[in-house]
Amino acid sequence: MIAWLDPDSLDFPEADRAPGDAPLAAGGDLAAERLLRAYAAGIFPWYNEPPILWWSPDPRMALSPLDLRVNRSLAKALRRHDYAIRFDTAFSRVIRACAAPRARQPGTWINAAMVAAYEDLFARGHAHSAEVWYGEALIGGLYGVALGGAFFGESMFSAADYASKIAFVGLVARLKAAGFALIDCQVPSDHMASLGATLMPRRVFLTRLRDAIGLPIEAGRWQSTAEVGP
Repeated sequence: MIAWLDPDSLDFPEADRAPGDAPLAAGGDLAAERLLRAYAAGIFPWYNEPPILWWSPDPRMALSPLDLRVNRSLAKALRRHDYAIRFDTAFSRVIRACAAPRARQPGTWINAAMVAAYEDLFARGHAHSAEVWYGEALIGGLYGVALGGAFFGESMFSAADYASKIAFVGLVARLKAAGFALIDCQVPSDHMASLGATLMPRRVFLTRLRDAIGLPIEAGRWQSTAEVGP
């Protein structure tokens, strides 16, 4: 049976107790302290309607910043340089764009409570956005959570060809320069696989996560701009 969280405690069941394709736990809240405890343990929230569901899937999709793959068409888009990549200048716009309805999809799991929770993490220096700008237009981006040397990708959006992938390439360049060791992509997707993410057993992911979180990288707002290339 699924475990119900004690509302007076921040403790979670051990992540490796979760079924491979079902939630580990339910309940609790989206307070910053609980979210950071969850991410540090390899657990993340994902739900449509209350209660909150907490997951630790097996296998897990992830990659090292050194494993980024840029195919020929993406490399060509990167060489155009008619865009700018910025960090943490429009976090609220990015998360709301990620939550907006999409083609063949009426909406996403990013509800108002999730938006508020991650805006709080952003204010605390733990959540970040990578943004692609064409002039004054925000044409793509992504957001996620950073702890130590681990980055947990949450969602991305694109309003132009390759924009979300360009945002990810910019993110990886920033993470590599800062010494990050692991990017969590959570669940399988062809989009992330095309960029180098692979599936790994949960036990391997959790070991790599512990090592990455232990890296001495402080939380805080990121430098606003980046240079990337193919």
